Amino acid sequence: MTEARDNFIAWLRDAHAMEEQAVTMLTAEAGRLDDYPELKAKVETHLEETREHARKLEICLDRLGDDSSSIKDVAGKATAMAQGLSGMFASDEVVKGSLASYTFEHMEIASYRILIAAAEEIGDMQTKSVCEEILQEETAMADWLATHIGGVTRQFLTRSEATR
Repeated sequence: MTEARDNFIAWLRDAHAMEEQAVTMLTAEAGRLDDYPELKAKVETHLEETREHARKLEICLDRLGDDSSSIKDVAGKATAMAQGLSGMFASDEVVKGSLASYTFEHMEIASYRILIAAAEEIGDMQTKSVCEEILQEETAMADWLATHIGGVTRQFLTRSEATR
């Protein structure tokens, strides 16, 4: 069971780094959505949820006698900053940002499903419960984006035509 536990802890560290990356990405994204108030409000709400996800994962890692990986956290944040900076120069940033967010949410969903299965396998019902709570919030955000991505795209196109 040690190898399974070691994998589980490594995956928890990965999830923590993923959440830290998401905080950086969502912070950059929210700062540039003034023309899209509904999307901005949703991103800011999810940003707060994401900060809480990282905190909950730290608690799980502490309980398991481990900690988050600083190297993975820094690498994730650096990647997110690069993505955020590259978006500043794209005229269709809101559309590309929505695409990236939708994709990222699905990566998070898959990660939490993996963690739930692994937690069950090693008998860590506390972490399983935490991951199930986080999974619900990630799924809700992905669903919200799926419902609103068409409207955001149309809003961008209308705005783009009006500025011509």
